[in-house]
Amino acid sequence: MHSEAVASRSADQRDSTRESRNGGTPQLDAVSLAIIQQLQEDGRRPYAAIGKAVGLSEAAVRQRVQKLLDQGVMQIVAVTDPLTVGFRRQAMVGINVEGDVEKIADALTDMSEVEYVVMTAGSFDILAEIVCEDDDHLLDVINKRIRALPGVRSTESFVYLKLKKQTYMWGTR
Repeated sequence: MHSEAVASRSADQRDSTRESRNGGTPQLDAVSLAIIQQLQEDGRRPYAAIGKAVGLSEAAVRQRVQKLLDQGVMQIVAVTDPLTVGFRRQAMVGINVEGDVEKIADALTDMSEVEYVVMTAGSFDILAEIVCEDDDHLLDVINKRIRALPGVRSTESFVYLKLKKQTYMWGTR
């Protein structure tokens, strides 16, 4: 059992995800962090088992999980290997932008093939991970859709040859 989580819960019955005073980011207590860690280990772990591990009832865990989902703190999804479900080509695309980087990032997030978008400081303004059916599909997405966005100055593609590690087990802090 996570002793810090139990101590935190018994010492302070505060809400699991209070809004911070400095910008609206949810502040997670030790129990919520422990719940997240349990779900990172196994997203299908029963609420009763999680409750036993963190010192809460099944109903309390269910409520906290729903609140964490509603606030966008976490998602519970099935992570697949793209190759096994018909997507033969993955690439990271570095994008240089003229003007408003956020407009381009927003447009990229609307594309179904784009799985990951991050605005960066460095050689590229944006990095976007793309998952496609094949090389022709990838070419279409980059050439006709990404490069066609107003403000895209240049792109550089890094085609994945083999995915060696993909994990979402970074834990909580």
